[in-house]
Amino acid sequence: MNAQTDSGLPACEFNIPHLTLKGDELIPSEVDAISPVVDKLMHLIKESACAPGHEFEVETALRESLANAILHGNRQDPRKKVRICCACQPGRGILIVVRDEGKGFDPARVPSPLMGKIIYSEHGRGIYLINLLMDEVRFERGGTEIHMRKS
Repeated sequence: MNAQTDSGLPACEFNIPHLTLKGDELIPSEVDAISPVVDKLMHLIKESACAPGHEFEVETALRESLANAILHGNRQDPRKKVRICCACQPGRGILIVVRDEGKGFDPARVPSPLMGKIIYSEHGRGIYLINLLMDEVRFERGGTEIHMRKS
Protein backbone atom coordinates (compact mmCIF):
# COMPACT_ATOMS: atom_id res chain seq x y z
CA MET A 1 0.00 0.00 0.00
CA ASN A 2 1.23 3.45 -0.72
CA ALA A 3 1.18 6.70 1.20
CA GLN A 4 -0.60 9.31 -0.86
CA THR A 5 -0.34 12.96 0.09
CA ASP A 6 -2.73 14.73 -2.29
CA SER A 7 -5.11 15.79 0.49
CA GLY A 8 -5.04 17.78 3.69
CA LEU A 9 -4.76 14.53 5.64
CA PRO A 10 -1.33 13.59 6.97
CA ALA A 11 0.14 10.34 5.72
CA CYS A 12 0.23 7.40 8.10
CA GLU A 13 3.28 7.16 10.32
CA PHE A 14 4.47 3.78 11.47
CA ASN A 15 7.05 4.23 14.22
CA ILE A 16 6.42 0.82 15.77
CA PRO A 17 9.05 -1.88 15.19
CA HIS A 18 8.22 -5.37 13.92
CA LEU A 19 4.97 -4.63 12.08
CA THR A 20 3.59 -7.45 9.96
CA LEU A 21 1.18 -5.11 8.16
CA LYS A 22 1.41 -1.43 7.28
CA GLY A 23 -1.43 0.08 5.28
CA ASP A 24 -2.07 3.62 4.10
CA GLU A 25 -5.07 4.18 1.84
CA LEU A 26 -6.64 7.42 0.66
CA ILE A 27 -10.18 7.22 -0.72
CA PRO A 28 -12.69 9.74 -2.07
CA SER A 29 -15.71 10.78 0.00
CA GLU A 30 -17.98 8.40 -1.86
CA VAL A 31 -19.99 5.58 -0.30
CA ASP A 32 -19.09 3.40 -3.30
CA ALA A 33 -15.41 3.62 -2.28
CA ILE A 34 -16.02 1.77 1.01
CA SER A 35 -16.39 -1.84 -0.16
CA PRO A 36 -13.34 -1.95 -2.47
CA VAL A 37 -10.97 -0.57 0.17
CA VAL A 38 -12.45 -2.73 2.95
CA ASP A 39 -12.16 -5.83 0.75
CA LYS A 40 -8.52 -4.98 -0.01
CA LEU A 41 -7.63 -4.32 3.63
CA MET A 42 -9.48 -7.37 4.94
CA HIS A 43 -7.62 -9.57 2.47
CA LEU A 44 -4.32 -8.22 3.84
CA ILE A 45 -5.51 -8.49 7.44
CA LYS A 46 -6.54 -12.13 6.98
CA GLU A 47 -3.32 -12.92 5.12
CA SER A 48 -1.16 -11.47 7.90
CA ALA A 49 -3.27 -13.07 10.69
CA CYS A 50 -3.54 -9.72 12.48
CA ALA A 51 -6.79 -10.45 14.30
CA PRO A 52 -7.37 -14.20 13.98
CA GLY A 53 -10.96 -15.10 14.77
CA HIS A 54 -11.97 -11.43 14.93
CA GLU A 55 -12.16 -10.57 11.25
CA PHE A 56 -15.93 -9.97 11.37
CA GLU A 57 -15.56 -7.43 14.18
CA VAL A 58 -12.70 -5.63 12.44
CA GLU A 59 -14.50 -5.52 9.09
CA THR A 60 -17.74 -4.22 10.61
CA ALA A 61 -15.95 -1.53 12.63
CA LEU A 62 -13.95 -0.51 9.55
CA ARG A 63 -17.10 -0.24 7.40
CA GLU A 64 -18.94 1.78 10.08
CA SER A 65 -16.04 4.16 10.65
CA LEU A 66 -15.62 4.76 6.91
CA ALA A 67 -19.34 5.38 6.46
CA ASN A 68 -19.27 7.88 9.34
CA ALA A 69 -16.21 9.65 7.91
CA ILE A 70 -17.74 9.92 4.43
CA LEU A 71 -21.35 10.70 5.37
CA HIS A 72 -21.02 12.71 8.57
CA GLY A 73 -17.40 13.92 8.54
CA ASN A 74 -16.86 14.91 4.93
CA ARG A 75 -20.57 15.07 4.06
CA GLN A 76 -19.75 13.34 0.75
CA ASP A 77 -17.89 16.45 -0.41
CA PRO A 78 -16.07 15.31 -3.58
CA ARG A 79 -13.16 17.66 -2.78
CA LYS A 80 -12.45 15.84 0.50
CA LYS A 81 -10.76 12.50 1.17
CA VAL A 82 -10.68 9.85 3.88
CA ARG A 83 -7.41 8.23 4.99
CA ILE A 84 -7.19 4.75 6.47
CA CYS A 85 -4.07 3.67 8.36
CA CYS A 86 -3.63 0.04 9.36
CA ALA A 87 -0.84 -1.50 11.42
CA CYS A 88 -0.46 -4.97 12.85
CA GLN A 89 2.05 -5.94 15.50
CA PRO A 90 2.45 -9.58 16.53
CA GLY A 91 0.96 -10.18 19.96
CA ARG A 92 -0.68 -6.74 20.09
CA GLY A 93 -3.29 -7.07 17.37
CA ILE A 94 -4.35 -4.53 14.79
CA LEU A 95 -4.66 -0.77 14.96
CA ILE A 96 -6.85 1.04 12.44
CA VAL A 97 -7.05 4.82 12.17
CA VAL A 98 -9.65 6.54 9.98
CA ARG A 99 -9.23 10.28 9.31
CA ASP A 100 -11.62 12.64 7.59
CA GLU A 101 -11.43 16.29 6.55
CA GLY A 102 -14.66 17.30 8.26
CA LYS A 103 -15.27 19.72 11.12
CA GLY A 104 -15.20 17.00 13.76
CA PHE A 105 -17.64 16.28 16.56
CA ASP A 106 -17.82 15.61 20.27
CA PRO A 107 -18.31 11.86 20.78
CA ALA A 108 -19.72 12.50 24.26
CA ARG A 109 -22.68 14.26 22.63
CA VAL A 110 -23.66 11.27 20.49
CA PRO A 111 -26.90 9.90 21.97
CA SER A 112 -27.15 6.24 22.95
CA PRO A 113 -29.11 4.22 20.38
CA LEU A 114 -30.59 2.27 23.29
CA MET A 115 -32.54 5.16 24.84
CA GLY A 116 -35.50 7.33 23.90
CA LYS A 117 -36.88 7.78 20.41
CA ILE A 118 -33.55 7.03 18.74
CA ILE A 119 -34.12 3.34 19.55
CA TYR A 120 -36.57 3.28 16.62
CA SER A 121 -34.22 5.09 14.23
CA GLU A 122 -32.66 3.32 11.27
CA HIS A 123 -29.41 5.28 11.82
CA GLY A 124 -27.16 6.29 14.70
CA ARG A 125 -25.68 2.96 15.74
CA GLY A 126 -22.23 3.12 14.11
CA ILE A 127 -20.20 4.44 17.02
CA TYR A 128 -22.09 2.21 19.43
CA LEU A 129 -21.26 -0.86 17.30
CA ILE A 130 -17.63 0.13 16.89
CA ASN A 131 -17.27 0.42 20.67
CA LEU A 132 -18.88 -3.01 21.15
CA LEU A 133 -16.77 -4.74 18.52
CA MET A 134 -13.31 -3.30 19.13
CA ASP A 135 -11.12 -3.66 22.23
CA GLU A 136 -10.16 0.01 22.31
CA VAL A 137 -11.71 3.04 20.60
CA ARG A 138 -10.73 6.67 20.94
CA PHE A 139 -11.32 9.85 19.00
CA GLU A 140 -8.55 12.35 18.24
CA ARG A 141 -8.12 15.64 16.37
CA GLY A 142 -11.50 17.02 17.48
CA GLY A 143 -13.40 13.93 16.34
CA THR A 144 -11.98 13.86 12.80
CA GLU A 145 -9.93 10.77 13.60
CA ILE A 146 -10.94 7.45 15.16
CA HIS A 147 -8.39 4.97 16.52
CA MET A 148 -9.59 1.37 16.84
CA ARG A 149 -7.62 -1.57 18.21
CA LYS A 150 -8.44 -5.28 18.22
CA SER A 151 -6.24 -7.98 19.74
